[in-house]
Amino acid sequence: MKSPGWTAAQWLLCLLFWGIPEPEHCYLYNNRYAGDKVIRLVPETEGEAHVLKNICHQFKVSSCTTGGPMAAQQHLLCLGRNGYRCPYSPKWLSNPVSLLTTSQHPVHLGRRSRAYKRAVWIDCGIHAREWIGPAFCQWFVKEALQTYRSDPAMRKMLNHLYFYIMPVFNVDGYHFSWTNDRFWRKTRSRNSRFRCRGVDANRNWKVNWCDEGASFHPCDDTYCGPFPESEPEVKAVAHFLRKRRKHIRAYLSFHAYAQMLLYPYSYKYAKIPNFSCVESAAYNAVIALHSAYGVRYQHGPASSILYVSSGSSMDWAYKNGIPYAFAFELRDTGHFGFLLPESLIKPTCTETMLAVKNITMHLLKKCH
Repeated sequence: MKSPGWTAAQWLLCLLFWGIPEPEHCYLYNNRYAGDKVIRLVPETEGEAHVLKNICHQFKVSSCTTGGPMAAQQHLLCLGRNGYRCPYSPKWLSNPVSLLTTSQHPVHLGRRSRAYKRAVWIDCGIHAREWIGPAFCQWFVKEALQTYRSDPAMRKMLNHLYFYIMPVFNVDGYHFSWTNDRFWRKTRSRNSRFRCRGVDANRNWKVNWCDEGASFHPCDDTYCGPFPESEPEVKAVAHFLRKRRKHIRAYLSFHAYAQMLLYPYSYKYAKIPNFSCVESAAYNAVIALHSAYGVRYQHGPASSILYVSSGSSMDWAYKNGIPYAFAFELRDTGHFGFLLPESLIKPTCTETMLAVKNITMHLLKKCH
């Protein structure tokens, strides 16, 4: 029981130095996570959030997000020798993706009707361990092909827009998360000076590169890379988008987890010029998503409701002239985390599809 007057930060320090009993049943992924601990804390004040953030940096805690009490509703801190997020239970490690895809090129969908046609870019799996993302991209392609004739909304979308879908952005990292380390996040590029491999592909874009929320150290999960677009995956997609930026009107990137629909900016606290149009699209999208199973999503600027991060693909897309740039953080809020079970793939994809359709239909209307 919590003693009177003890803050969340004091309890974290107490647990760190006193120790926590080992869990009775701990899944060991080739013993990689042996001895790791999971602690969930909710800071109640800005001061506590600041203390926790400092502790996270000092002890190299994995996946510590402390953007203040509002953004810290479901923080999951993993404290262990390896610095990775801990698994919870063997039963939650059921295969969460029906098909392991290795596509390195975007799928191009849409009815060829005229030379100039607006387009939507969708990518999934920029972070290797976020398996529900690639599952959704596959779902989107399947639904587009199977429901074109029967669904008027889908038919309208494909008749009026092109869709470029990148099912697995970070192919090498994604494959590594299947074969070696389920909680791998980064790419798999080599570093000439360090044994640590990989770069956070969502910190590697040329927009306030390696500022707040990114790390210069190659062993960190948020390593920004030696220079912007150092990763071939990032460079290839950036080149593709730059060539088509006059046509691409929306950029949608799918991540996990938090149940949030985010829009720019990530790297600073500021209102985007077309805030009213983007906010309206996001609001209506989360309402549509909620209508399926009652799942609630927060929505708003990434820096305010999640955390500040620099060098993100969403900010880069917006800065490069794509007016509607969104990042989805799909289910859930931490109970399963990255280990979302197979039974939740279909409902997650079904509700997310409603949100994507809503955003897409918003593009076809004039925003006032």
